[in-house]
Amino acid sequence: MKRLIGFGLAAAVVFGGATFAAAADGGAIFKSKCSTCHGPQGQGTKMAPAFKGNAFIKNSSEADIANVIKSGRNGAEKKYKEFAIGMPKQTLNDDEVRAVVAQLKSLAQ
Repeated sequence: MKRLIGFGLAAAVVFGGATFAAAADGGAIFKSKCSTCHGPQGQGTKMAPAFKGNAFIKNSSEADIANVIKSGRNGAEKKYKEFAIGMPKQTLNDDEVRAVVAQLKSLAQ
């Protein structure tokens, strides 16, 4: 009986840890997908706006920000006309998008 309980506890730790390990890292995704245009600290560059103090990021819902990440903004939808390029759509899964949105919200403060 003790052996069965120990096995169940060990399995819970292993599988619970796997779920935790699989959680998306917004900072790492930002660094690999966003920082080239938006800067390593989200400070903005000549290519894209800053996130620090960004009213859209601060005031928009997570769903609206996620939509921009997934769909991009080009042509008439482009919000920041002073930048030569638009926002390209990103191919991220839902967990990754949520993690990036959380990262952006933290940078906007």
